[in-house]
Amino acid sequence: MRPTLILTLLFALFLPLSSSAQPPAAEPVIVIHAGTLLDRPGRPPRQRASIIVRGGRIEAVQDGFAPVPAGGRLIDLSDRFVLPGLIDSHVHLVSDRAGVEGQLADFTDSAALRSYEAAWNARKTLDAGFTTVRNLGSPDGITLALRDAVNRGWAVGPRIVDAGTSISTTSGHMDDTLGVREEFHEALRSAGSTCDGADDCRRAVRRQIARGVDVIKIATTGGVNSRIGLGLGAQMLEDEARAIVETAHLYGKKVAVHAHGADGINLALRVGADSIEHGTLMDDESIRLFRQSRAYYVPTLSTVNGYRERLAANPNAYQGEVLEKIRWRIGITGQALRRAFPAGVRIAFGTDAGVSMHGRNADEFLLMVQHGMDPMAAIVAATVNAADLLGISGEAGTIEPGKSADIVAVRGNPLADVGVLRQMSFVMARGRVHRAE
Repeated sequence: MRPTLILTLLFALFLPLSSSAQPPAAEPVIVIHAGTLLDRPGRPPRQRASIIVRGGRIEAVQDGFAPVPAGGRLIDLSDRFVLPGLIDSHVHLVSDRAGVEGQLADFTDSAALRSYEAAWNARKTLDAGFTTVRNLGSPDGITLALRDAVNRGWAVGPRIVDAGTSISTTSGHMDDTLGVREEFHEALRSAGSTCDGADDCRRAVRRQIARGVDVIKIATTGGVNSRIGLGLGAQMLEDEARAIVETAHLYGKKVAVHAHGADGINLALRVGADSIEHGTLMDDESIRLFRQSRAYYVPTLSTVNGYRERLAANPNAYQGEVLEKIRWRIGITGQALRRAFPAGVRIAFGTDAGVSMHGRNADEFLLMVQHGMDPMAAIVAATVNAADLLGISGEAGTIEPGKSADIVAVRGNPLADVGVLRQMSFVMARGRVHRAE
């Protein structure tokens, strides 16, 4: 068939059936009456305000309770505190399981089953009021697919900014062969989670870029859950980390860095990392580099909740070197935040859910306040700051005209008791109501 005939048929296919065809009906208007509205966290809240939503986006925000136009819908939150949808900058949606149980599941559960588990965790996260998450590493492309399914309306969940497979050096925190019999090493390394040398690390980044990731996740130090006794200091050389960051930035992707020891934190900040995850042992030089680079610190304090709960249920949930590191992490958690926040380091909210439990993300707020932040600063970290870190400030983080209608509400005042954020009474994501009392 000739190309011209093909084009003629295609044009005919998409022409309207009749010249009298009517334009599509206008999107119905949703009017939300908010008793108290924290539309721009960091600024004082407004009393008795209205949010006008059309087509999944915020059309207007105005003082007073606006009338509902004919054919419109009223959502009455006049007895509630309304704020932007929350953002968790560090999750792992594929599992709530860890330690020995998680290691076994890695070998027994199929990718298909893990996909259902990821979707289940995504739903729990959305119900908890987190309308956006940054998923920092998962196997088999599961959360990359879930991201796309949510975007297409095929699955229910938060907006997902995804890192694909995380990267470290061989024997680093992301090396899947750690603690596994050598016969399985070749198959496990095929996932491409390790690199060695600057050129190889550039290749590893480009491999993730080709998969369609939104952000690059690396580890410059050892990890608490690494099944190897090599400590929590630097395990990546500066030329390797620099190659990763420069390559990611070349493609317009930010770099999130898992780092506990000060040497690995400072190395990452020197080469231009966009965020440091955990940051447990930062020193004076770390603070200086944070302030100089304007990188974000993501504390992930909630990990200790997951550790405590699993150990309470099963004292053998973790073994060997991992258990010793967990005991250390529980004792030191929060000290870095107490140092960083008053020094002016920018903080973004992140839980490491998957180590802690999905759907309980708001427990992090209590720990942030316990370790030196005021409630407003903690909310800013989970809205304005997290949106900036994820590169979605034009879409989320505040309730303003033109942005996605990501809106949540609670009973009580989170500026007086941040713990009320653990009990969401209303959740709207991209203009769709997902939870309402």
